[in-house]
Amino acid sequence: MENTSKSDTVSQPEFEARTRKPRFSLFIATASGLGYIPVAPGTFGSLAGLALALSAYQVLAALGLDIFQIIIIHGTQLDFLLIIQCVIAVVVAAIGVWSASRASSYWQRKDPQRAVIDEVSGQHLALVLGSALPVWWRTPNSWAPPGFITYQSTLGWKYLLLGFILFRAFDIWKPFPARQAESLPGGLGIMADDWIAAIYTAVAIWLARALGL
Repeated sequence: MENTSKSDTVSQPEFEARTRKPRFSLFIATASGLGYIPVAPGTFGSLAGLALALSAYQVLAALGLDIFQIIIIHGTQLDFLLIIQCVIAVVVAAIGVWSASRASSYWQRKDPQRAVIDEVSGQHLALVLGSALPVWWRTPNSWAPPGFITYQSTLGWKYLLLGFILFRAFDIWKPFPARQAESLPGGLGIMADDWIAAIYTAVAIWLARALGL
């Protein structure tokens, strides 16, 4: 009997050629194409996350909205800008999981280097958490900021630089449980380790603020 069996293995270029390209998903996953930069795409993704955190204030101000209003929810005072930043963080995280999952499937990689939406989400989250955690015994605006992350606790350029450097370091180092989080399925595994790196970074920013460094 003639053996006509073939290997089921398909190379990545062949798979991409046979599969419809999810253009919108890849556009989001690569942060508008930053992921295609050949050198350190994750660093450029983090820069995009930093720009996103700073741009919220600028956009709201350009729209003429009252950025400095305080909203009281169940007796807790929250500034309007913080609420907007939290909404942005949730939306970017959700669309990041979706787009990263599709990019991973299309490129046949567990965590494709070109998918940098995780760095965008993680860096943004790190700065928001780092500025939102209150330091009760210090004045909120200890360093003159280039822009507001939240109204009540602003981050000056030194804290922004610290947050950027530390996030990149934690993202590469992947302290517990970041590396373990990579085993989560699909886009959740791609995004989750950066969220953990963001938490480590936020704590470090808070400590720097608390110590007045």
